[in-house]
Amino acid sequence: MSGWLQHLPILPVLLPLLAAVLLLPPSETRRRPRAAIALAATLAQLAAAVALLAMADGRLAPAGGGGIGVYALGGWPAPFGIVLVADRLAAIMLTLSATLALAALVYSLARWERAGSHFLPLFQLLLMGLNGAFLTGDLFNLFVFFEVLLAASYGLVLHGSGAMRVKAGLHYIAVNLAASLVFLVAAALIYGVTGTLNMAELGRRLALLDAHERTLFELGAALLGVVFLVKAAAWPLNFWLPGAYAAAAPPVAGVFAILTKVGVYALLRFATLLEDAGAPAPFGGDWLFYCGLATIAAGTVGVLAAQKLARVAGFLVIVSSGTLLAAFGFTGTALTGPALYYLVSSVLASGAFFMVIEMAERGRTASADLLAVSFEAFGLGDRDAAEHPDEMAGVAIPAAMAFLGLAFFSCALLLTGLPPLSGFVGKFTLFAAAIAAPPQAPLLHAGLFGAALLLSGLAGVIALSRLGMRVFWDTERPAPRLQWIEAGPVAMLVLLCLALALGAGPAMRYFDATARALHDGQTYVGAVLPAPGAAP
Repeated sequence: MSGWLQHLPILPVLLPLLAAVLLLPPSETRRRPRAAIALAATLAQLAAAVALLAMADGRLAPAGGGGIGVYALGGWPAPFGIVLVADRLAAIMLTLSATLALAALVYSLARWERAGSHFLPLFQLLLMGLNGAFLTGDLFNLFVFFEVLLAASYGLVLHGSGAMRVKAGLHYIAVNLAASLVFLVAAALIYGVTGTLNMAELGRRLALLDAHERTLFELGAALLGVVFLVKAAAWPLNFWLPGAYAAAAPPVAGVFAILTKVGVYALLRFATLLEDAGAPAPFGGDWLFYCGLATIAAGTVGVLAAQKLARVAGFLVIVSSGTLLAAFGFTGTALTGPALYYLVSSVLASGAFFMVIEMAERGRTASADLLAVSFEAFGLGDRDAAEHPDEMAGVAIPAAMAFLGLAFFSCALLLTGLPPLSGFVGKFTLFAAAIAAPPQAPLLHAGLFGAALLLSGLAGVIALSRLGMRVFWDTERPAPRLQWIEAGPVAMLVLLCLALALGAGPAMRYFDATARALHDGQTYVGAVLPAPGAAP
C-alpha cells in the first residue's frame, strides 16, 4: 500500500472514536447536528470498510502479503508493536457491521435515541470496539476492544427504562464481566508459556513448546475458547441472550445481532492460525461441531417455547450461532465459504427482524407503556405523544400493514431458510457442502448437521406462523403509523438479502476465496511478521 491508502486500516477505529468524543457533551437543543455527525461517521466507516474490501480483493490497490494489509501503530512492526490486520475476513466483517449499524442508527433517529442518555456516543463506541476486534492482530488488544464494545453495550442494553430491561441488562453485564476475567487469566497463561500474544506468532511458538508447556498452553487456550463461546452464545453459556435482546430497544437489539458473531469470528481466526501447529480444543477436533449442534438444539427448543416475538428473534440468533459453530467445526474446510455467506445473511435478517417486531407490535399496551415511561423519565416530548407513539410527529408511510406484512414474511423466510431468499441459499449450500465433504468427514456428521438445519427451520416456521397470526390478525388494533425513517432501514436490509440471493454465484465465489485465504495461515503469518533474520 502507498500514500494515504496505507492508513485505511486505522480509519474504522479512529472514525467512531472521534465521533464519540464530539457527541459526548449532551445537548437537547442540537439534535440535528448531533444526528448528522453520527450519520456521517457511520457512512465514513462503511466507505472505509468497502475500500478495505476492495483492497483485500486487489481491486483498489495492491496490498502487501497476498491481499493482507498490515498497519503497524507507531511504526513498530510485529511482534514488538501493535498491528491491525485487514484481510478478506476482517473486511467482510467490517462492511457487515457498518451496514447493520447504519440501518440501526437511522431507525433510532425516529425516536429511540431520545429515550435515554448518551445513545449516540455509546453507539459509536460500540462500533469502535467491533471494528477493533475484527482488525486487531494480538490477543491483548482483542481483550481491549472486547471491553470497549462491552462497556458501550452495557449502556445501550439499559437504554430507556423499565424493570424488565434493567433485570435482563444486569444478567448480561454479570455474564460478560465474568467472561472478561476468564479472558485475562487465559491471556496471562498463554503469554507466560509462549512469551507473546501476537496471534500470528503464536503458531510459530506453539510448535517449539515441550510437553509441559504445551499442557499449560492448552489450558489457557481452553479458557480462551470458553470466553469466545460465551460471546458466541453457545450452549450452555447462552442463557443470558434471549432476555437481554428482547428487553433492549429495537435499534439496539438490531445492531446486537452481530455481537455473537464476534465470538464466532474470534474462534475461527484463532483456530485457523493454530491449524498447522495442531489447534487445541475447542479450536480443533470435533468438539466445536458437537457444541454447535447442541446450541442449535437449545435454540430450537427456545424458539418453540417462546411466547413473544422478540424472544423468538433472540433464540433465532442462538440458532444461527450454533449453525456457524457446527459448520466451522465440521471436518475439513469445505463448509467455511458457505458458512460465511450464511453469516452475512443471518446478521442482516436478524437486525431487520428486531426492528420489524417493534413496528408490528406498536400500539400494544406493553410497548406503548414502556416508551411512555422512557419519554416521561427524560422529559422528552409531551405526555400524550409518549403514550401514543403511533401518533408522534412525522410523515407516515401509506399501506403500513402491507409493508409490515411483507417485511415480516421476508424476515421469516430469511431466518428459517425457506426459498427463495438468501437464507435458503445459505442453508442449502451448507448442506450440499456437508454432503460433498472429503472422505475423512464422517457421514454421521453430515446427517446430523442436515437434520439440525431442517428441524431448526421447521421450528422457526411454526413459531413465527403462530405468533405472526396473533399480531397481524388482530382486527381490533388500528394499523400503526410508520415513518419513512423507520421503514427505510428495514427495507434496505431485506433488499440487501435479496441482492445476496440474486448474486449468489459471485458472492459465493468471494466467500470461497475468503475461506481459502483464511485457511492459508502461513500467508497471514508472512504478512504480519518479518521474515526470519530480518531486522525489526
